[in-house]
Amino acid sequence: MPQIDDSMPAKESGPRPYVPSGFFMSRVVNPITLWLGGPTLIVRGRRTGRPVRTPVPTLEVGGARYLVSGGGETHWVRNLRAAGQGQLRKGRTHEPFRAVEVQGDEHDRVVAAYREHMGWRARDFFAALPDPADHPVFRVEPQEA
Repeated sequence: MPQIDDSMPAKESGPRPYVPSGFFMSRVVNPITLWLGGPTLIVRGRRTGRPVRTPVPTLEVGGARYLVSGGGETHWVRNLRAAGQGQLRKGRTHEPFRAVEVQGDEHDRVVAAYREHMGWRARDFFAALPDPADHPVFRVEPQEA
């Protein structure tokens, strides 16, 4: 009798790569950006359920807005992926949104635009993570009532 292999495919082991923020960015620039009311992503933590604030500006490409993680699979990416929604804040304006992770051509187009827009500021991210697939991208869509 022939043997049937009905095993499930192996899951990726371990977390995907990311580039942690350096001391100056995490301890000086980010707190100042938050305090000044700069572009901020607010998303529920995947473990605590409490709101987590992270400075993340949106990028507009072809009339749509995106959140791009230059640093790879960062904590805000994992939180947003788990929650599926968040809030964008700039100054006193709060905008709830639904996050749609994009793949394929749209993803590649947005990562290329991000890399061009950021210029030298993204150099270290792409040196550490040269594969565009290592940079998650979320399309920002209005929250339905």
